[in-house]
Amino acid sequence: MKANEFSAMNQEELTAKVKELKSELFNLRFQLATGQLQNTMQISAVKRDIARAKTILRLKEQA
Repeated sequence: MKANEFSAMNQEELTAKVKELKSELFNLRFQLATGQLQNTMQISAVKRDIARAKTILRLKEQA
């Protein structure tokens, strides 16, 4: 997702999205450990999305 898509969400949606992304990251790591993951770049993309969502969430908390 893009940062502007995260900024359009409210705080509750952002926290839910972070929770969802963290569970997706867990599943991707599990697939990597078992050798089932086809595209390892998915892990990096999900990590970046988590960071973007947390950054926007923090900015909204400060405002």
